[in-house]
Amino acid sequence: MNFALILFIALAVTGGIWLLDVLLFKRFRDKDAREPLLVEYAKSFFPVILVVFGLRSFLVEPFKIPSGSMMPTLLIGDFILVNKYTYGIRLPVINKKVVALNNPERGDVMVFRYPADPGLDYIKRVVGVPGDVVEYRDKQLSINGQPVRTVNTSTYSYVGNGLSYVTAMVYQEHLNSVGHAMMTEPGKLAVYPSQVVDFPYRENCSYNAEGEGFVCKVPEGQYFMMGDNRDASNDSRYWGFVPDRNIVGKAFFIWMNFDDFGRIGTTLK
Repeated sequence: MNFALILFIALAVTGGIWLLDVLLFKRFRDKDAREPLLVEYAKSFFPVILVVFGLRSFLVEPFKIPSGSMMPTLLIGDFILVNKYTYGIRLPVINKKVVALNNPERGDVMVFRYPADPGLDYIKRVVGVPGDVVEYRDKQLSINGQPVRTVNTSTYSYVGNGLSYVTAMVYQEHLNSVGHAMMTEPGKLAVYPSQVVDFPYRENCSYNAEGEGFVCKVPEGQYFMMGDNRDASNDSRYWGFVPDRNIVGKAFFIWMNFDDFGRIGTTLK
């Protein structure tokens, strides 16, 4: 559901009714006559919808995390806020950038429109920026030939698909100056080649047939995304690069989790 489009239509309808009343209908009413109910509702709702539309389109947008692909950073049920202007100001609904500001950096947690279906919003971590050579082999991530520093810190257990109990190894990974948590499951392959689909710039990637890893060169204007829950994430390994036009914004804050109030106020790394 394109909520931005629904808000825009509501804004246009309520604003149009109000404007028509001011310019046309009002002159035919008696001065003491009560405004039609439809006009009253339009005048009441238009300012509210305008504020919500403006905040959501240009400042911050709320999202709910639906899957465990970003565990342990983000949990199912986390409600997060996404900064809409960090990566530039975009026109609402059509998502066209009109003012360029910052570019996504490695390590950013980013919300974007899924390339295969722009009606879906995904959230992953930026691993590769334009021009990067991303290699993931035997669960070790390398950028431009340099292994990314990872330090084993703990384990993390959770209930996975099919109610199976999963215990993963948690690492502190440093894609930038700020470390973040990432985890992998022993016994899982780095990538499952049979699940890789055809995607734009597929020729930029090379996969090991045994699933030991892959290497991709990120094209200009594209980004390579991976989930922090590396072995339970459907990400750029399988469906390719994220174009700049699909960017929604940078996730930065957990404002609610009804199952764990202790997560409220958490700043994302």
